[in-house]
Amino acid sequence: MSSLKKQGLTALIWDFFGKLSTQGMGFIVTIILARLLEPSDFGLVAMIMVVVGMAQVFSDVGLGSALIQKKEVLSIHYSSVFYFNLSIAFILALITYLSADSVASFYENKQLVPLIEVISILYILNALSSMQTIKLRKQLLYSVITKGRVIASVLSGVIGVGLAYKGAGVWSLVGQMLSHSIFNNVYLWLFSGWRPRTDFSFRALRQLWAFGFRMFIVSLMNAITTRLDFLIIGKLFPVATLGYFQRAKSLNLLVIQYTSGSLMSVLFPILSEVQTDLVRFRNIVNESLNILAALVFLLVGCLYLSSENIIVFLYSDKWLPSVQYMELLLLSAFSYPLNALYVNILSSRGNSKSFLKMAIIKKLIFVTNLALGFTWGIKGYLIGLIFVSFINIYISIHFSSREIGVSKWLLGKPLLVQMFIWLVSLSLTLIFLEKVELSKFAEFLVSNTVFVVIFIFCNWLFKSGSWLSISKQASPLYIKYFKKS
Repeated sequence: MSSLKKQGLTALIWDFFGKLSTQGMGFIVTIILARLLEPSDFGLVAMIMVVVGMAQVFSDVGLGSALIQKKEVLSIHYSSVFYFNLSIAFILALITYLSADSVASFYENKQLVPLIEVISILYILNALSSMQTIKLRKQLLYSVITKGRVIASVLSGVIGVGLAYKGAGVWSLVGQMLSHSIFNNVYLWLFSGWRPRTDFSFRALRQLWAFGFRMFIVSLMNAITTRLDFLIIGKLFPVATLGYFQRAKSLNLLVIQYTSGSLMSVLFPILSEVQTDLVRFRNIVNESLNILAALVFLLVGCLYLSSENIIVFLYSDKWLPSVQYMELLLLSAFSYPLNALYVNILSSRGNSKSFLKMAIIKKLIFVTNLALGFTWGIKGYLIGLIFVSFINIYISIHFSSREIGVSKWLLGKPLLVQMFIWLVSLSLTLIFLEKVELSKFAEFLVSNTVFVVIFIFCNWLFKSGSWLSISKQASPLYIKYFKKS
């Protein structure tokens, strides 16, 4: 096993373990908070995070991605970006603090004013550890990042639940967010091994700017478009409705976090390292695409079949309105993880120009759906999002295939094969469930078991590229840990 592959595999395992651990802790905390708090409390925080999330993009302006993509990086680059990010964070915190009244007036909800004023400090807290995280990612030292996030999740979860039990209401969510950032900062400053030097150079920033600025524009568009639905729902519908939607969307994000989250985080620095070796680059993309496609549709199927059981079991009956949103969101959930891989092809090759052009086209299509979809309410928007997902996938394949000189069919085949297997497996599972009467808990177990068995069997039967790629990666582990014993 090559050194880079070994480092990448180790980083992937650590990052996935971190996401699994933090999400596990997050699930426990969210279950408790969802039962102690009201949907409107989550809706209030969702309103605030629309503004904070959009503004947060300005704290980096793409320089972090440029540091990871750039092959030769000096200490002056890291220090300069650190001081730049921190300066921008202070400015953003001040602007957000002073804008609290205006944001509250937009939503026509004065409860937001003190919440926004306190949360504005989040920019500074995030900037303090951003450079440590970027350097660790570039070096594939995900063990340090993971340990920090797990510790922060546990401690901040305790604080959030404690505040909720004391009757703090929405402030328990704010306390959880801020304390998570503080604990993560403390850990990274103690154990990352990086400290900013007193050096600062505008020349160093300019060297990163050409690539970084285009990445920043894309990040800004992503930050705006991914939060516009929260903005519109928060403005047009009751606060509780936004709470229901926010809960459904957060569960939908599991598809991203448990399929592509770790893979994309690790894959970007790996592909950046081999960007000039096109044959090796294509092989890594092909293997990753086959594995990712299978994982995405497997998880989407399980969550779709269990959406109502998951929401009621985790959060209680008062969250039932979230089910309809979650089911529709899951039908477009396959798009983001696969798009992320295609996008990595362009960004890791340093082609930020095509990256930006592709992003602009996608965002125009997305905004069109926002403008038209909400004419028929939230469901109209979510149904339109399914069609947008297919269009965006095609656009990504078009740009990516041209970048690395392969056919569109080669990049699209794993997606189409796994989608077909998903449809067959889901249809057969639903037919089976109609013929049996089960309790809610039994239905949860049986539906997922039947779906997974059929899905795996179909992949084996057709000898899909995903089956072959997963078998190839799993064989050395099987020989190492099981066959010897």
